Amino acid sequence: MSEAEMNENINEETSEDQAEQEKLKFDVDIQEVSSCERHIKITIQREEIVRYLDKEYQELHQKAAIPGFRPGKAPRKLIEKKFKNDVTDRVKNNLILDSLTQVNEGKELTPISEPDLDIKKIILPEEGEFIYEYNIEVRPEFELPNWNGLKIEKPVRDFTDEDVDRAIKRIQTNYGILIDSDAPAEEDDYIVTKLTFKQGERVISKADEETIRIRPVLSFHDGVIKDFDKLMVGAVAGERRTAKTVLSDDTPNYSLKGQEIDAIFDIKAIKKLQIPEVDSNFLYQIGGYSDLGDFRDDVLDTLKRQLEYEQQQSARKQITKQLTVNADWQLPPALLERQSARELQRSILELRRSGFSDEKIMSQLNFLRQNVKSSTAQALKEHFILEKIAEVYGIEDSPEDYDVEIALIAAQSGETPRRIRSQIEKRGEMDILRNQIIERKVLNMIQEEAEFVEVPYNMEGITEEALDLAAGSETQESAIPEVSEEEAKEVARNDAEKNLHNFTNSQEHI
Repeated sequence: MSEAEMNENINEETSEDQAEQEKLKFDVDIQEVSSCERHIKITIQREEIVRYLDKEYQELHQKAAIPGFRPGKAPRKLIEKKFKNDVTDRVKNNLILDSLTQVNEGKELTPISEPDLDIKKIILPEEGEFIYEYNIEVRPEFELPNWNGLKIEKPVRDFTDEDVDRAIKRIQTNYGILIDSDAPAEEDDYIVTKLTFKQGERVISKADEETIRIRPVLSFHDGVIKDFDKLMVGAVAGERRTAKTVLSDDTPNYSLKGQEIDAIFDIKAIKKLQIPEVDSNFLYQIGGYSDLGDFRDDVLDTLKRQLEYEQQQSARKQITKQLTVNADWQLPPALLERQSARELQRSILELRRSGFSDEKIMSQLNFLRQNVKSSTAQALKEHFILEKIAEVYGIEDSPEDYDVEIALIAAQSGETPRRIRSQIEKRGEMDILRNQIIERKVLNMIQEEAEFVEVPYNMEGITEEALDLAAGSETQESAIPEVSEEEAKEVARNDAEKNLHNFTNSQEHI
């Protein structure tokens, strides 16, 4: 080893020793509140507080502007008197930030949220120890389940021309025109109706005008009406038809959860769908196709991608069911409530990536909203396990992974990948994409070691009409409200004020 290399090693060891010496020394007491909650008490000794104060005053001494003194010449007592409040506040913030960082870097816990503390209310004492406490949500501790050699059913299908024809028929309906009809309603016709939800004589919510397609099932955010087609077939304008429905436990109006209410349809008009012919104008309108064969090839590719989605979802359900069989952790209600909106967004991105229509997406969202707590709890348990497998086996995301995801979403929306990326970043959903990428890679690894049994994939027609409203909501707000831009800015301002963002990025991994 050369002298230069020896000196370099000595310098590196010296820097590491200095960094270790400069680390904040404190005592930490971690109490388990529940599987995913910890109460943490931090105790910082007086000598560490003095060390931080001395460092701040020394730096301030060199640059403080004190009338009558040159920089670096003013007495320290004068500087302490003039800047005591500012220095004390900075030292308090630094002590909290450094202690939180070191706790987070330790192996005792894996935070999944920021600490529940108000830094403004914490006071740095003039004498004695500095003690502060907080609660934090963490990933539960568990042993990895055995994932090798799982048995999984895989839905498969060789798509036929008839499958493509049916898919094209569905696309045609998206570009159809509704025309008035005097004939009694038939299945797949549309009703224009005033919709009122009542319990007894009390009106719970209403929509003055909804256009609804007649299908076997009608869903909304917090419930479903089965046999909707039987209810409406034969109806004419001016009639009233009534059905009963039971609101889900996740209705936004908690006083009505699990209760039966009436859905009253005052029918204003019957409409039939006039679908366009698949001619050159239609082909150009939907995607600039110059050839029917190219259009059919694209439709077939979409069907294959949807089958891939169904295969992934089927495999995921079977894999995670086996992996989470012992995951009996009690998840904090606040965590479930916070993550529910993210679970909806994750589902939207997955469905868009796979080329599903808006009505399919709305139908899936209504199902999730009706079971939001249980579906979110299951999704979180799955994520904790898949994320830990990714950590153990070094599975990571790459920039190319995001390019692929965004390109697939863009291909279905008709917008450019650049615009889609901008929209996702603006909504703060890049971490959701990251989760999808990591989880998909882990699932692919598990599937490589799995034993597959092929089963037929049955393509079901669309049997559900999904409404974007909540029957139990008196204000007709979404069951899972969106955060306004101003609210988001306020949260960002508060976070910046706390200056705690640097201590953890773990929440982005949920």
